[in-house]
Amino acid sequence: MQKKPSEIIKELGLVLPPAPPPAGLYKPVLVVDHFLYISGQGPMQNDGSLIIGRAGDDMTMEEAKLAARQVALTMLSTIQTHFGDIDKIKRIVKTLGMVNSTPDFGQQPLVINGFSELMAAIFGPDNGVGVRSAVGMILPGGIPVEIEAHFELHH
Repeated sequence: MQKKPSEIIKELGLVLPPAPPPAGLYKPVLVVDHFLYISGQGPMQNDGSLIIGRAGDDMTMEEAKLAARQVALTMLSTIQTHFGDIDKIKRIVKTLGMVNSTPDFGQQPLVINGFSELMAAIFGPDNGVGVRSAVGMILPGGIPVEIEAHFELHH
């Protein structure tokens, strides 16, 4: 029998940071039919502060990838706080990964792999991998990565 995502999170020893409060007029989580939509999440650290930096400037690709991994933990925390049981999630459907990067930095997909690899580890090699976009842009507050995602829920 396949392990539940909550069991895998515990086995991996993952620590979820506090869920960030909304920074504007939006819902952090919205359920429509059998889908869970998550607003853009930044890399919240365990002390409640955000990771700051810009890929290709004061942050390497590997550092930005670790920030994207931290966004995955932030997103899981947001799901638990505003939705509840992570085990109700069947699969990730779509990821939009935004990387704060210099114009000549072209490794945005590798940065967003930090998020995607952790989702695959938690939800499995099939259900943890969905369709994805990874783009470069300027992000609010100087954060290096922002990610939004859509999940399918178990019926």
